[in-house]
Amino acid sequence: MARSAQAITIPASLEMPSGPRQDREHFQWGSLLLLLPSVLLLAGLFLFPVGYAFYLGFTNLALIGPTAQNFQFTGAANLQTLVHDSVFYQSLVLTFIFVFGSGVVGVTVLGLLLALLMQHAVGVIRAIVGSIVIVSWMLPPVTAALIWYAFSTANGTMAVLALNPKADYLHTAPMLMVCLANIWATAGFAMIVLSAGLRNVPAEIIEASQVEGARIWHRFWSITLPIMWPTIVTTVLLVGLLTLANFSLVYIMTAGGPGNSTNILPVYSYQQAFSFDHLAYGALLGDVMVVIATILAFAYVRVARVTI
Repeated sequence: MARSAQAITIPASLEMPSGPRQDREHFQWGSLLLLLPSVLLLAGLFLFPVGYAFYLGFTNLALIGPTAQNFQFTGAANLQTLVHDSVFYQSLVLTFIFVFGSGVVGVTVLGLLLALLMQHAVGVIRAIVGSIVIVSWMLPPVTAALIWYAFSTANGTMAVLALNPKADYLHTAPMLMVCLANIWATAGFAMIVLSAGLRNVPAEIIEASQVEGARIWHRFWSITLPIMWPTIVTTVLLVGLLTLANFSLVYIMTAGGPGNSTNILPVYSYQQAFSFDHLAYGALLGDVMVVIATILAFAYVRVARVTI
């Protein structure tokens, strides 16, 4: 005969609790008081100035003249000028070349090569190369610009090394020169960040791959690069933001010229605001840079949230 089923009684201490979880994170309203000073600083030093700059971009404010003080809101008038401004589109392309070519590609690749050199070089070479690269990064943008101005103009070091003292490379290839100057001045930052990322590569995995006979290139491509990928992406985004804001270097070297060949957005915004007296239009160009920087910053936050 089958045994009759017996009712099983579960002790009250083992029953599943009902209601909301007690270990769930709760918002601490008292933290608002602690965050208040930071919120006020953020609003006063960033949100209000940026918001006011966006407002000025839709006015007729000028540096001199009757609208220097009594300016008015003009709606989309400046925006229509922006849409039909061919120099703006040229400046946008040059900004992309400067940020992507010199910052994202040039600085990151050179920084990675220097980081690998610093990892495998002997102590003397590591100290000499590291010191030179870090000093070039720590120099003020004005100093770096003057160094590269003297380096790339007629009778400069580059012309002498090319056995053509009269060659003015800053005039014949201005965009290339400002990109090289930015790479030289920013590679130290990328080297420091990527050197820290190289320390996260486990030495045991590298030694095991060496025992298996993997070549240097295969070890780098299959082991080092995948492990360092989050650090590389973060470095690319940070370098992109730094390059986008590098106004002093380009303005001191070329002031946007010759012609408009190096007229990136920061320089073009300055020209419109303070050289042509169109403060409102210069503010609108600055708003475009804020939008670009916001996109890069948002991408950085998203990547950092996934990788960290």
